[in-house]
Amino acid sequence: MPNTLMKRLISLAALTILAVSGSQAQVLDRTVDTQSRIHANAAASQKRVTSLAQQTADLLAEYRAVVRETEALQIYNDQLEKVVNDQRAEVTSINRQLEGLEETNRGVVPMMLEMIETLGQMVEADMPFRLDERRARVERLRNMMDQADVTTSEKYRRVMEAYQGELEYGRTTESYAESLPTTGQTVDFLRVGRTLLVYQTSDQEITGWFNPTTREYEALPAKYRLEVKEGIAIAKNEKAPDLVVLPVPGPEVSQ
Repeated sequence: MPNTLMKRLISLAALTILAVSGSQAQVLDRTVDTQSRIHANAAASQKRVTSLAQQTADLLAEYRAVVRETEALQIYNDQLEKVVNDQRAEVTSINRQLEGLEETNRGVVPMMLEMIETLGQMVEADMPFRLDERRARVERLRNMMDQADVTTSEKYRRVMEAYQGELEYGRTTESYAESLPTTGQTVDFLRVGRTLLVYQTSDQEITGWFNPTTREYEALPAKYRLEVKEGIAIAKNEKAPDLVVLPVPGPEVSQ
C-alpha cells in the first residue's frame, strides 16, 4: 500500500514538473519573440534616425552653400552698383563734353570752310604746277564738309594735312610729265619750290617756263636748253646733284 501511494505521488510530481516546464517554455518563447521585435524595432528606428541625420546634414550643407552664394551675390551687387554709378557719372561728363563740343563745332566748322576757300584761292594764285591734282584735293575737302559720317576732328585733320602738303611744295624739287596747257603736248616739267616752273619736250626742241609776272607759258632762249635738261635729269635722280643755271625771276621781273 505504501509503495503504491509513493508511486502515485511520484507520478503526480512528475506531471506537475512537466506542466510547469511547458508553461515556462511558452513564457520563454514569448519573451524571445518580444525581444526580437524590440531589436527589430530598434534597428528600424536607428535606420530612420541615421537617414534623418543624413538629411539634416545635407540640408545644413545646402543652407550653408546658399548663405555663401547670397553673400557673394551681395558683394557682386555692391560692386556692380559702384560700377553703374561710375558709368552714370561718366555719361554725365560725356554729355557735358558733347555740349562743349557742339559749341566748339559752331566755331570750328566756319573756320574750316574759310580755310578751304583760302586754300583754293592759293592754288589758283600760285604757279600752276600739278594744278588738276591740287584743285581736286580742294574739291574733295569741300565735299567732305557735307559728309555726316566724317567727324569734325577728322575734317580738321584733313584740312591741316592739305595745308601741310602745300607747304611742302615750297621746300621740294620735282620733275613730272604733264600736258602743256597752251598746246596740249606732253612735256617734262621741272618745279623748284614755288620759285620756278620750267618745261621741255622729250626731244629738247621746245624749252620754256611759266612767267609769274605775265602768268603765261613762254619759250626760253636756246641757252637754257641743256640747263633745263640737266635740271630735269637731276630731279628724276638720273644724274648726281650739280649746279645748273635756270631763269629765276629777279626783283625787276616781279614789279
